[in-house]
Amino acid sequence: MPTFRPRLWAGSLAALLTVTAVCAGDAVARSFPFGPHTRNVNDLGNQFVPFHARLWDLLHGSTDGGVLLNWSSGYGTSFLPDLGTYLTSPFALLVGVFPRDRIDLAVYVVTVLKMASAAALMALLLLTLRGGRWWAAGVLGASYALCGWSVAEASYNPMWLDGLVALPLLCLAGEWARTGRHRIAAPLLVALMWAANFYTAYMATLGAALVLAVRLFTEREDRRAVVRGLLRAVTTAGVGIGLSAPVLLPVYLGTKHAYPGWDRTFAPAHWPDVFARLLPATYSFFTPALFLGTGTLLLACALAFQRSVPRRERWAWAGLVAGVALSLQWGPTHLLWHAFATPNGSPYRQTFVLAGLVVIAAWISVSYDWPGWRALVGGGAVLLLIGAGAGFSDLVTPWTYPLFAAGLVAAVGALLLVGRGRRSAVVAAVLLVGAQAGQATATTAFADRQRLNRLDDYAPWGERQRTQAAAVAGADGWPRYRTEPGREQTTANDPLLVGGQGAAYYSSLTPDVLTRTLRALGGGWTSNGRAVQSLDNPVTDAVFSVGARVRMPRDPHQGWNAPDGRPLTVSREEAPPLVTVRGPDAPVPYGRSPFRNQERLLGTTVYAVPPTMLRAAKGGPAADRGAYDYRVGRGTYTLTARCPAASEAYLWAPDLFGSARLSNGPEIPFRGQLPRRRAPMQRLGTAGGSTPVTVTLTSVREGTVPHEAIGCLDRSRLASAVAGLKRTGATAVHVTADGIRAELPPGSTGTVVIAAPRIAGWSCQGRPADSYLGLVSTPAPARDTPVDCTFRPPGLRAGATVGAGAALALPVAGVWGARRRRRGPASGN
Repeated sequence: MPTFRPRLWAGSLAALLTVTAVCAGDAVARSFPFGPHTRNVNDLGNQFVPFHARLWDLLHGSTDGGVLLNWSSGYGTSFLPDLGTYLTSPFALLVGVFPRDRIDLAVYVVTVLKMASAAALMALLLLTLRGGRWWAAGVLGASYALCGWSVAEASYNPMWLDGLVALPLLCLAGEWARTGRHRIAAPLLVALMWAANFYTAYMATLGAALVLAVRLFTEREDRRAVVRGLLRAVTTAGVGIGLSAPVLLPVYLGTKHAYPGWDRTFAPAHWPDVFARLLPATYSFFTPALFLGTGTLLLACALAFQRSVPRRERWAWAGLVAGVALSLQWGPTHLLWHAFATPNGSPYRQTFVLAGLVVIAAWISVSYDWPGWRALVGGGAVLLLIGAGAGFSDLVTPWTYPLFAAGLVAAVGALLLVGRGRRSAVVAAVLLVGAQAGQATATTAFADRQRLNRLDDYAPWGERQRTQAAAVAGADGWPRYRTEPGREQTTANDPLLVGGQGAAYYSSLTPDVLTRTLRALGGGWTSNGRAVQSLDNPVTDAVFSVGARVRMPRDPHQGWNAPDGRPLTVSREEAPPLVTVRGPDAPVPYGRSPFRNQERLLGTTVYAVPPTMLRAAKGGPAADRGAYDYRVGRGTYTLTARCPAASEAYLWAPDLFGSARLSNGPEIPFRGQLPRRRAPMQRLGTAGGSTPVTVTLTSVREGTVPHEAIGCLDRSRLASAVAGLKRTGATAVHVTADGIRAELPPGSTGTVVIAAPRIAGWSCQGRPADSYLGLVSTPAPARDTPVDCTFRPPGLRAGATVGAGAALALPVAGVWGARRRRRGPASGN
């Protein structure tokens, strides 16, 4: 007869309940993959899906670049920090078994599996901390994985879900350290979690340390045992984090080289809003999503009144939950939880730790005995006070209190029935499972709909992406030239999603030098400079060796885009090679004008930049804002200038939110709003000669327009410049997963410039590479030696050294532990 395994059953129940509730909630909301509504909101569509597509390419050997270097995005960026930030979770490897055009489904499956795994591991942890009914541990494990933080926030930030998995695992590692077991497995678990996502693993480590502290306090061990347990825990954490150093250090240093992005000051949420987020069917971005299910909350609230729990343990766990709850609202502890930096998005990313502690407290409450009348009345009173406090919050919805009341009735009924025989226990279990599943399903569906209403969203892979990817593949000529997937993007990481080698790139680690270089050249961005965009400009295309460019109609999924009937086109232009040779003199540094900056990087004058005049619709001149810009408000303006004959007119208006039209030409949208959004320089059309250039500007919001907003491009001069760069450029170029090698014409002298941003980590000819106006450069080698440049992400060597040291320490710790175990029985005999 098979042996009954309560941990296996508890974990299975927790995982099944979690998967059922999440999928049911998505189905109710008609969200992908159960309905027509996309789930690719915010960074899920803009970052996580494209990065997982990149991982798919990496697993199948079809990338431009490799683990260290990404040639597809940002004209060449470091990939290991992105890998460590977004893709080193073991679950991420599962995308490789899906077809590439089902990448959205792959990411969804990975997301649900992470939540199910967190539920099962929490159930396992609960039964490890203290024995009890397996089905109760299963329900509580599911309530942890289905907490509001998980279904409302982390579900579209899949890397955060690694923290949800990490907390119970790290608590298990702490328990093993306390008891002196699994001395090799425990550090490996720590390493796995820190490598998967160091940010949430850091928070989970703090939470696990607090759990260990309470365990040491409540188990009443002698001082020597406590000290030994603490030393083992510190050693376990140190060795485990050391093992993750080859990934951890490059990620950390990548953040130091990243463009700064937002700078926020923490503001605690109002307490009524905090109370409201404990209840089902509420949503807010800047409050802690603490929903766990009414049954879990009732058990946790009853702990302080549960006399069957020893007083020391009862108050230690209740005090820990209260202390951590207060720490979420206090500035200094907020910084501690978030590694001493207020995040750019949600300021309560550590909420999952508090959710885990509440679940543990609920388990301690019920593992000794089911709550009696005294505990139920006391816990119910606390829960009702929380519900009453939430009534002062605007976050409460018409569904909140009915769901809360139904769950409370079900939980109280279950707890009153559970001790009255086997059949009553079955009914109690069904009530608790049903209440948890029902509330979690409703909260998931509500969060799905609210996200679509409040956040930017993106279409899943479909016909638009298939067509674009086919066009890019058909035009590909890498590394002879780059193929740009286009300015009219579907996501901010189109090169990762549809192929090519473009400028667009969006990451938490977008290099500072890339953003500043593209800004100087007239490029656009969103997300305050972290999401740089393609710049559809023939001069920058020449500088960055773009020989083919795909032009798509505007994305119809985005409601702000006007209908666009233009067909997909692929344009080809003569382009210099990736490696060119410039004169020996140092270039003039960038200035304010992107037209002049492009010329400095090209090495030739190709623009005329005439004086301009800006007038409002009523005919009066626009007022100046400072020495370099016009001030514009809501309304229509006329911008005039004079260009040479047969010129191409380009408009640079990075702060304009509206549109521009040259004479009777097409209306061109500009979506600037500095510093959050920066509109790129755009082509208006052919102009010049005796007729003045007249541009009609429509401004929807207040902003500015530069005095030198018009550039008149001479195509014949540009063609001559390109021919000169091709003549003196590399005769052969070989790109690898970690560098580039080029052969130059005989007798080449001067400065070799590689069309890639000079991010930290480049070296050429065995020495750190130079910077030529933000691009990789090096003196031309003597004796016609090929140029050989390699890339190593900062921190890789140091991380490998630390990791090797930790790997050597791992078996030493295991041998030492085995010897102590052998000596223990001997000394006892």
